[in-house]
Amino acid sequence: MEQKLQEQLDGLLEKYTELLLGETDAELKEDVKQWILYTHMAKSMPPLVRHWNESYPDAKQGIKEVIQHIKELNEEHRKK
Repeated sequence: MEQKLQEQLDGLLEKYTELLLGETDAELKEDVKQWILYTHMAKSMPPLVRHWNESYPDAKQGIKEVIQHIKELNEEHRKK
């Protein structure tokens, strides 16, 4: 059951990535997954994310770059 759920969630992530960005591959799916996790946690537990950002400034910069990359790809996809 757990393996089946994982496969189904992976399929959902793949389709979401494709609809969001116009394409999908393993790297894009991973970026989208990180973006989803970070933005959800930032909205649901802002103090936790602020603490993480302060504790790991390099990771904060990394997630900012991922978010910017997704934003740019989404804007390009919507223009098509």
